[in-house]
Amino acid sequence: MKIGLIKEGKVPTDRRVPFTPKQLSYLSELYRDSLSFYVESSPLRCFSDDEYIQEGIEVVDDISFCDLLMGVKEVPVSQLIPNKSYIFFSHTIKEQPHNRKLLQSILEKNITLMDYEVLKDENGNRTVAFGHWAGIVGAYNGLWTYGKKSGLFDLKRALDCFDKEELEQELVKVVLPPIKIVVTGTGRVGKGVVEVLEHIGIKEVGTKELLLQYFDEPVFTVLSTEEYYRRKTDGGYERQEFYSHPEKYESHFLKYTEVSDILMAAAYWDPKAPKLFKMEDISSEEFSISVIADITCDIDGSIPTTIKTSSILNPIYDIDRESFEVLPAFGKQTSISVMAIDNLPTELPRNASEDFGSQLIQHLIPELLKEESKTLDKATIAKEGDLTIEFIFLNDYVNAPED
Repeated sequence: MKIGLIKEGKVPTDRRVPFTPKQLSYLSELYRDSLSFYVESSPLRCFSDDEYIQEGIEVVDDISFCDLLMGVKEVPVSQLIPNKSYIFFSHTIKEQPHNRKLLQSILEKNITLMDYEVLKDENGNRTVAFGHWAGIVGAYNGLWTYGKKSGLFDLKRALDCFDKEELEQELVKVVLPPIKIVVTGTGRVGKGVVEVLEHIGIKEVGTKELLLQYFDEPVFTVLSTEEYYRRKTDGGYERQEFYSHPEKYESHFLKYTEVSDILMAAAYWDPKAPKLFKMEDISSEEFSISVIADITCDIDGSIPTTIKTSSILNPIYDIDRESFEVLPAFGKQTSISVMAIDNLPTELPRNASEDFGSQLIQHLIPELLKEESKTLDKATIAKEGDLTIEFIFLNDYVNAPED
């Protein structure tokens, strides 16, 4: 099997790669009789063509001879090669309107599409993801935002750091007053956030401590859903019921907004679940949060102030507390500054790619070597010009009329 790493075509360009040069060298040696790897030339990815060549990997201008084409972000419709097999993050399984044309074209061109997002183990858990690095960069950006807003410290942008080691050197500059930081989410993303906060020595406290006690140092707490959602009927909480029927619950998050200065949102959100707070809540004098790092970046999702994405080049916008209108970054001292970048890991692309490649080596490559793989079958969205059984529910989405 010939496997090709494609040049990322989405604009703005993502600099991440599925495998680093050393990982491809390792795989080429380990599977020399069954797999061969090629890299499409690119001046933009975080590992240069020369770095791949130095590891003995062939860099080519035309990748169309390969059997499986691997990327990271969505492939532009004009760059799709008919009758090929691809794997990348397609962002179609939630019926994202902006990618309907992509899936339509994949079906029209008889392309087999696998999606990293639905590579799962026998227990239904995702096996490959960039979430941890989204958490790390998101937390860093949240601190960067607070430093800019308060004028207390000035960090280099994450994208200007060569790697995580340089980013951690920048974190030495962080000097915080006795503020309170609330983190939502206990998964990969949330753990990435906590890693950064712990690295700079911020103390973790319990939720009741955060709500009731005064501290003479900065502190943070991590909330699981049971700590800010309650059943409407009796105020109870049952984890399985909440994930199956989130519409039966209501938010009790406002009490945290009254005592916290920074919100780092890292929790998965179901559109049927209530928002953490209402937009009109931010006009209250008791709403003390001034910086929101929305790492989940769900537009009109769990965080009402996330009314659009920001970008790596323009990472912050403000929301006016009275008019609820978008302002330029740090437009008012009293406004809420929002960081809502939707491709955070690409700010630390070398580290994020190495971690992702390690996951692929463990969970994807062995499946490719099998004659039949249920794992890959379940991760395949399109094949032979049609949706697979697993994703037949996307039929209405694919056939919806153009807006």
